[in-house]
Formats: sequence, C-alpha cells, structure tokens
Amino acid sequence: MTQVKNAGVRGVGTATIPTDDRLKVDLCGIELDNPIIPASGTFGFGHDFAQLYDLNMLGTFSFKGTTQEARLGNPTPRIAECETGMINAVGLQNPGVEWVKKEELPRLREYFAKPVMANVSGFSLNEYCYVVSALNEEPNIGWFEVNISCPNVHADGMNFGSVPQAAAEVTHAVREVTCKPVIVKLSPNVTDVVEIARACVDAGADGLSVINTLVGMRIDMKTRKPVIANHIGGYSGPGIFAIALRMVYQITKEIDVPVIGIGGIHTVDQVLEMMMAGATAVQVGTANLIDPFVCPRLIADLPKAMDRYGIRRLSELKQRTDR
Repeated sequence: MTQVKNAGVRGVGTATIPTDDRLKVDLCGIELDNPIIPASGTFGFGHDFAQLYDLNMLGTFSFKGTTQEARLGNPTPRIAECETGMINAVGLQNPGVEWVKKEELPRLREYFAKPVMANVSGFSLNEYCYVVSALNEEPNIGWFEVNISCPNVHADGMNFGSVPQAAAEVTHAVREVTCKPVIVKLSPNVTDVVEIARACVDAGADGLSVINTLVGMRIDMKTRKPVIANHIGGYSGPGIFAIALRMVYQITKEIDVPVIGIGGIHTVDQVLEMMMAGATAVQVGTANLIDPFVCPRLIADLPKAMDRYGIRRLSELKQRTDR
C-alpha cells in the first residue's frame, strides 16, 4: 500500500492506494502494477514529484529525453498556453547521458524501486546507439523509449520518424546494442502512422509509444509575432486526445505489439477509452504540469471506474473483437 503525501489539498486525500491485481498489465515482458506512466518531458527525473508522493505507486515513468551531450535547449520564450493545451519548443534540454549515469540514476534508486523507462533522443544513428549503449547496463532501466521525432543532421534535417526507412534504420540500430525492450515513440506528423509503426516493428521494436506532439504555434495579437522564439513547437494537451486515440486504434488493429497511448489524457475515463482502443498502458504528459497529483488520482480512481463499466481486469480491454 502506498501513501499519497501532502495530497489532500489537491483532492487526492491522504488515504493509501492499495495495489490492485486487476490493474496489472504486461509491458513488453515487464509487469506493471498499473498502466499509469508519467510521460517524458513533464516529469524530469522524478525528483520534484518524489517530494509530493511515493513514486512507487506509479506503473513506471519515462524520464527526461537524454542525448549524448548536455543541451541547453531552445531560446526563450519556449512555452505558450492554448485553450485546450500548450505549445512547447524546449529543444531537448538535458544534462547529457554521462551525467544521467553518474548522478540522476543513482539518486533515483534511492526512492524508486521499480524499473524506469529511459527516453532517448539523437541527431544521428551513432548518437542514438551511443546513448543506449551507455545506459544499457544500468540496473534500474527497464525499457528504452526511442524518440524518433528528432531531426537527422545527416539527412538535411528530416525527422527520423517522418519516413518508414529512416524510422526502421534507427530502430534497427538501437535494437543491435541492447537486449532490453525497445519502445519507439512515433510522431503523428506523418501521412500514414501505421506504415511507420510497421516499419519500426519489422526492424525490431518491441512496442510503440503513440503519439508524440503535433506541430502548432501561437501568435501574439499585440506584436503580431509568434509567441515562442522557435515560432512553432509541439502541441500537446486535451485538444489532441481524439487524434491520439484514433492513431492508437489504427495501429493496434493492424500490428500486434504493446502500445502506450499518449495524448491529452487527464481523466480516468480517458485512460479506459485509450485502453479500449488497444493501448496496453498510457502516458500522462501535459496534465502533470497542471496538477502534479493527477497520476496518483488516476490510479486511485481506476478501480471505481472499472466497477462502473463492468471491467474485471484492465488486461482484458485489449481483447477487441474487431482486431
């Protein structure tokens, strides 16, 4: 049983959240106590959230996207609010893989006893392989989540995830340097997401994260200029849920691998809806920035919602008759 710390003021309450076997799911051969996973980019390395509640109540979490060298990211301003979400162009700011190995992962082991998901980014095949190789022997890493929305510097800036061949190449390269599960995080900014998904699975992906952010922008009405310095950025939040749901449905109908559904999730009904569409687990992103207790609340509310809809076990939701 897990205690939610200091959460009463946000509506979670101070009661314990018991482990419920009905919530357990299998993600690429590793059992999760529940399907709730904070998404990379909104949870850092978990340190700040660990001051609020016991992270071990989570299924797992995906830590900050990591590259070979430290990155300062894009110039500010780099975040803009929208009516149904936000635009961000942070630019993969992170301390670099060697710092993650030396400082972040040992610190994380002090308060998170479960396998963690390592989100990996790169601007060349060599960089992806370097980062995965550097982290491969870390005992608390359970999965590699490979972000293929990064621009390939050796292909005139074309994103790795924009065409099947490039997506397959990075998947195959990473698959060759680790025996741990490889989950490829797909971009929605493509013509046929199923084609990209199939290319990744054929190249060795054990699972897929669907979806990364869409592309959006905001304009300042007074200055008549883009709000963020990068002009355009990733659009996330409640406004993209229906798009993410559709892509998860399309992929899982055609391809039989575990899929993590991502995009605009902030209610327990949306968690169940995403799993009914075929997702094995879900990631919660932008909602963490609005309410840091959203993930514990979802976990606490899942059993009640399952009872309401007559769901015996979450693992049964993937057994769609139209697959």
